[in-house]
Amino acid sequence: MQANSSFETGSGFGKTYAVANQKGGVGKTTTCINTAVCLAESGARILLVDIDPQCNATHGLGVHEIPGIYSVYDVLAGSAAAADAVAPTQIQNLFLIPSLPDLAGAEVELADEERREFRLADALEPLAADFDYIFIDCPPSLGLLTLNGLVAADRLIIPVQCEYYALEGLGQLLQTVDAVKAHLNPDLAIAGLLMTMYDVRTKLSTQVVEEVRSHFPDLTYRTVIPRNIRLTEAPSHGVPITRYDPACAGADAYFDLATEVVERE
Repeated sequence: MQANSSFETGSGFGKTYAVANQKGGVGKTTTCINTAVCLAESGARILLVDIDPQCNATHGLGVHEIPGIYSVYDVLAGSAAAADAVAPTQIQNLFLIPSLPDLAGAEVELADEERREFRLADALEPLAADFDYIFIDCPPSLGLLTLNGLVAADRLIIPVQCEYYALEGLGQLLQTVDAVKAHLNPDLAIAGLLMTMYDVRTKLSTQVVEEVRSHFPDLTYRTVIPRNIRLTEAPSHGVPITRYDPACAGADAYFDLATEVVERE
């Protein structure tokens, strides 16, 4: 395989965010893409790392399988350096380490390898100074790939859908975070819980937000992501919401979130 297109060296501080929740359909990839894009469009130098075998973040940025290009699978397998897998995107200042479906076999292949939980952290360390922020889009599970994301991250953003079972599974994720901090990455901290898919027409959405904030008053972001059809349409066009409909409520919300992420540093 050949290296992806070259990129210039930046002068960032390399704060790394994992975006994770073992529940699917909570807006995890949407959050990862659009937060990264909003920061990039504000002038920050961003790297997005897609460690989900479903490749949604990769495809959501309009990048599809290209023969001969390194992917995050090659990085985790040790057959390519992370720098050689960095690809440009259509967004200025935003770079991507793409995923491919063959990543699905990585958990089995790495099961008996030494430092298997540190593969991503070790690979990304040389790139930390080249970017202002690194975002890691994790798969909807608490397996080895997500564990690699948590070990590589400084901060964790947890999208929480505004639904009746919003807190279901959150306890398990928080226990996993505590275990990672205790045994693998003592620097990991929760950046915030992000309420997503908020429907202003229902009392339930308001009740769920209030419940989560009552349990986690200091961790829950002020920004709430609305249920917005434009947000769901954008990935099918391979563009972020700021390119698909920059005037919609979803775009406004992710700009607010990006601002809050910076404020919380």
